[in-house]
Amino acid sequence: MAQIIARWEWRTFGVSFGEAEVRINAHPAEQVRMSAEVYILSRRSMDNTKIRDMLMDIKTLQQVDADGLEQWYPVMKAGFPLARPVLEDVFRAWRAPLPELRREAYAYDEFLNELVAPHPDLRTIRVDKQRRGFKIDGCIVEIADLKFDGSPIRTVAVEMEDPAAVIRTVRGLSLGGYENVNYLKALKRFAGMEIS
Repeated sequence: MAQIIARWEWRTFGVSFGEAEVRINAHPAEQVRMSAEVYILSRRSMDNTKIRDMLMDIKTLQQVDADGLEQWYPVMKAGFPLARPVLEDVFRAWRAPLPELRREAYAYDEFLNELVAPHPDLRTIRVDKQRRGFKIDGCIVEIADLKFDGSPIRTVAVEMEDPAAVIRTVRGLSLGGYENVNYLKALKRFAGMEIS
């Protein structure tokens, strides 16, 4: 099995990014991807939990460096239905107690409707993404047009295993003046959910 190397990430959200977009678009886009995902926010946690391609996907923040770059590490990709051992890990990521389970395993709709929706500390947000990926100075750079529960917003991201290359690329693309905001912060701001 291939070893997973945690990437360092810089990301921001807004309407447009001026000169930075001009510089990014001067490079050819390597791929365009569309997806629809459901993020699940917890008032108690900043772990990134989402459902994409019918997989429960969880990433945890490992560390933040002196430049504010964040290193995220994937800890779960589990397919539905989700049985108790996986559900225990999911609720642990949310820093929330596991509710009483009435099933051996939960299909996608059962999970969202019976375990997530009634929970007072959890909130779902549908995120539709149209992402354009670039390779710039060895880094993965992305511009994505998003909808948070139907509301449009745009994001730009730079990521790679080497944090020095990430911050150098961020500055070289004229992105240094923008706030570094991860998905969880952006979604919690959108939802009016206090950031823990």
